[in-house]
Amino acid sequence: MKLVLASGSPRRAHLLRQLGLRFDVQPADLDETRHPGEPPGVYVERLARAKAEATVTDRLVLAADTAVVFDGQVLGKPGHPSEARSMLENLSGASHDVFTGVAVRLGNETVSAVDVTEVDMMAMTDTEITDYVDSGEPMDKAGAYALQGAGARFVNSVKGSPFTVIGLPVHLLTRMIEKVGLHIDDFKATSAV
Repeated sequence: MKLVLASGSPRRAHLLRQLGLRFDVQPADLDETRHPGEPPGVYVERLARAKAEATVTDRLVLAADTAVVFDGQVLGKPGHPSEARSMLENLSGASHDVFTGVAVRLGNETVSAVDVTEVDMMAMTDTEITDYVDSGEPMDKAGAYALQGAGARFVNSVKGSPFTVIGLPVHLLTRMIEKVGLHIDDFKATSAV
């Protein structure tokens, strides 16, 4: 049995492959604008649920959304290298929170949850920031860095799940699948005989 990943994120797909799960990718296309005054946890859970519910299939759907929050501001994916630089300058030498909302849907039943992880960044030099932005890695990452990539070298500590920072808190996934009456092993890839 395969599940459907309602996300085009290569990081989420990689995590599912690491878990040995079989899945198809069917990104949900919807407006991801944050509502005025919407708390980060509410925002990412709302989007994860909306993505799961917008995906048309009779299979189990998995959706997620991640937001980096620094000093009360939600940092999305930078639109330009100068925006990536600004985000990294703000995060340098400081702590921030990463919120990831996850939803699974089977038929008419959707369950969702949010996980939060605190990330403490080391102080970065101007040269380090420039070189990292020039690498291109920050451009499709919320908060302009990748814990699972070269950006890991700027992380002092992670208080919580590193998978939440990467974009899919896998520790929640098993329980959420069970809530809709299935088991994560139902989606394990089996080797051909």
